[in-house]
Amino acid sequence: MRREGSHGEGWVGPPWTAGREDPLYQLAGRLTERDRIICRLLFDHRVLTTAQITDIGFDSARKAQARLAILHAHGVVDRFRLRSWSGTSPYHFTLGVAGAAVIAAERGVTVADLGWHKQTAAALATNRQLAHLVGCNGVFTRLVRTARTRPGCALDQWWSARRCAGVWGEIVRPDAYAVWVDDGVRLPFCFEYDTGTETLARLAHKLDGYARLSQAVGHATWVLFAFGTPGRHAAARRVLAHPQVPVATAVIPPQSAPDGPWWQAVGDHRPPCRLADLGHPSRVLGGRILGDSAAHP
Repeated sequence: MRREGSHGEGWVGPPWTAGREDPLYQLAGRLTERDRIICRLLFDHRVLTTAQITDIGFDSARKAQARLAILHAHGVVDRFRLRSWSGTSPYHFTLGVAGAAVIAAERGVTVADLGWHKQTAAALATNRQLAHLVGCNGVFTRLVRTARTRPGCALDQWWSARRCAGVWGEIVRPDAYAVWVDDGVRLPFCFEYDTGTETLARLAHKLDGYARLSQAVGHATWVLFAFGTPGRHAAARRVLAHPQVPVATAVIPPQSAPDGPWWQAVGDHRPPCRLADLGHPSRVLGGRILGDSAAHP
């Protein structure tokens, strides 16, 4: 992701209206590249909060809020807030009708061809999986924030659960697949964001699917589990060892950079390490050095 200044700030010209000729054409001329990145991420990952969008491309929450207000006014994004007894909850943003039209135009298809529906996006406000989705997305937007502020880092790939299911759904369904790059080290990994709703036996059973995936693509890839509490983390580590699948676990402190020293390979009694350290040749599985092959075909 490029820094904020490279995307431009202003909304050029007056707002377009539905009655003007070629409104999508006029809208496209008013969007910055950062706006388009936001649209693409909302299409792929469904929902992002103000803080997460700030991580993606802004230097301050105030600037993010101002730009998102403009995008909302023009139908590029939609937004909702959850009821909160402890105060005002943050805005959650989804792709708007105009934003979906922009994505469709970029891909040379119709909005219907995208499989996007406004009602489906709006239904996220009452979806029981919303907290899980937002929490998982937050891990990766914080990685984007790190990549924006530290030279040599990049989130080279970030697949959504939906994309993973489309490719590997008959074998395994991770919450995300990503490739993290840090100072020349490439770490491909599948990601599981745990909120404590699944049994430990279910977590362990997932590793059999990852073993089948390794066999299908011809190499092993790290599977990373992020847990919400130390107790859940400690209990899960006792069941997550697998002879064919390299597994690492962490409890990432709230709002901390997920690439930090939180990760510990299952079966490795050394202190927790940074995310990129998992890609070091000294980390082995069954005597085999883990390379940087990606898990996708």
